[in-house]
Amino acid sequence: MSTPILTTPPTATTVWSAILFDLDGTITDSAPGITASLARTFEALGRPVPDAAELLAYVGPPLLDSFRTRAGMSEDEAWEAIRVYRADYNGSALDTAVFPGVAGLIERIKTAGVPLALATSKPETVATRILEAFGLAENFDVICGATEDESRSAKADIVAEALRRLREQGHDVSRAVMVGDRSYDTIGAAANGLPTILVEWGYGSPAEAADAYATVYSADQLAKKLLG
Repeated sequence: MSTPILTTPPTATTVWSAILFDLDGTITDSAPGITASLARTFEALGRPVPDAAELLAYVGPPLLDSFRTRAGMSEDEAWEAIRVYRADYNGSALDTAVFPGVAGLIERIKTAGVPLALATSKPETVATRILEAFGLAENFDVICGATEDESRSAKADIVAEALRRLREQGHDVSRAVMVGDRSYDTIGAAANGLPTILVEWGYGSPAEAADAYATVYSADQLAKKLLG
């Protein structure tokens, strides 16, 4: 049963029972590596390469859906694009950086004893490798991402699975919150009854923050929203 969306404003005494983080655009500045791989994918498929703004729009949503809806690919074409993209991106997935202050905040959350989960549309194996490379994986109770066959790729399904794993470990998720940078995070969290705090350093537009519980512009401000 979904948890009701928290509607009261956060205060210094607000205690989140669990915190879920998105990855791309929230923890890591991965857009340069993703868009470069996407450009090479379109080239390899003999398709026109979208401009920089259009490529950036692919960062965040499930990629299979984007190939179908944004690029107008058929189901078979979209799967071929996924195959080409993954072969290229898997070799450069670590061509990214953690946003300033975010690693320290994640460590503070762990120290505070608040259950922490990753909920990303990136394949789970790749997401785990990225967190391990930056020494962050050990701070997460759950690392949840998309499955390789895309049977779990919608953000709502990923958030649901992350919450299920947290519950399975005995954690309270009755006052859980999502931290992300795109409307897809807000929509996926809301489908599970969670409020979302959107970070302004990610890849979303101001319009995407319309349904967010709160927006923050720095890791310090996010820390106050999460830890009081």
